[in-house]
Amino acid sequence: MLKDKILSQLRGKKNLLAFSGGADSTALFFLLLKHNIPFDIATVNYALREQSKQEVAYAQALAKEHNLASYVFDAPKIEQNFEAKAREIRYDFFSSLSQTHGYENLLTAHHLGDRFEWMLMQFCKGAGCAEIAGMQSTQKRDSYTIIRPLLHLDKQELIEYLKSSNTPYFEDESNLDESIKRNYFRHNHTMPLLKKHLEGIKKSFAYMDEDRDALIEEADIKSISEFAYFKRLQTQRSDIYAIDKYLKSQLYMLSANERALLREQETLVVGRKFVIKQSKEFVFIAPYVTKVVMSSEFKEACRVLKIEPKLRNYLYENQEAFLKIKELL
Repeated sequence: MLKDKILSQLRGKKNLLAFSGGADSTALFFLLLKHNIPFDIATVNYALREQSKQEVAYAQALAKEHNLASYVFDAPKIEQNFEAKAREIRYDFFSSLSQTHGYENLLTAHHLGDRFEWMLMQFCKGAGCAEIAGMQSTQKRDSYTIIRPLLHLDKQELIEYLKSSNTPYFEDESNLDESIKRNYFRHNHTMPLLKKHLEGIKKSFAYMDEDRDALIEEADIKSISEFAYFKRLQTQRSDIYAIDKYLKSQLYMLSANERALLREQETLVVGRKFVIKQSKEFVFIAPYVTKVVMSSEFKEACRVLKIEPKLRNYLYENQEAFLKIKELL
């Protein structure tokens, strides 16, 4: 069920599986064992449901049975913006484990239904081909690579795989709550369409991946600490795609409105977290820093170099980044 190309990326590498005990990650767990892929597991416990303790216990029992390392993080209570904050907590944990223990790949159990659900949501909000193509099977981060081995498989195929071997898994009852947008799309649109047109949808995503590769030029993004930059590409469309991709790696999701503003404005602050400057030759991205007392000499140097004012606070505190932007300009 796993593609040879993906398996070749995993063999001989140090792999970490994001494991929840649900059908998706449980299926991936046993598929990795079947193909003799080395891996350990990491679980985030949000403690939202009674069965959360059982899911953690199941993860630890499986790890012990198969002689794998198992890491568990008890997340703090999330008061608002649960989806976004949970994602940030999750990936901070995975990134920390990767850096501490040298994991080269992070494996997630996103499947075809997740990808199709994302595509429909983006399409309804207003998005281009690159956005609606959605998740990719491989995504490079600073210290590791995210690999999604199940993107070509529907959830029902994964459930049937588990049932064929009587393998237990947990159902998250919150997935039935249609007041959550992704659940509404899943139950009313993606699941019925996948049931009727599974093979056609699989082929469409294969074509979309080819089209995205042809339409979007990849940027060579370099970074110095939290300061990132790349040489502008042939189209603004590709520039914005590269900006979006980089910010996702920093756990920030551009909104449709922010992407639209990037077409109109050379400088944009997003989420009060990052400042993006699109100069004639380069795109610069840095944390948005305020209330820094700068020396008059530094201010004058920035004025002469015509450095974007919203970048200056960060550059004043990060001289290596300042020297790099001085060199580029």
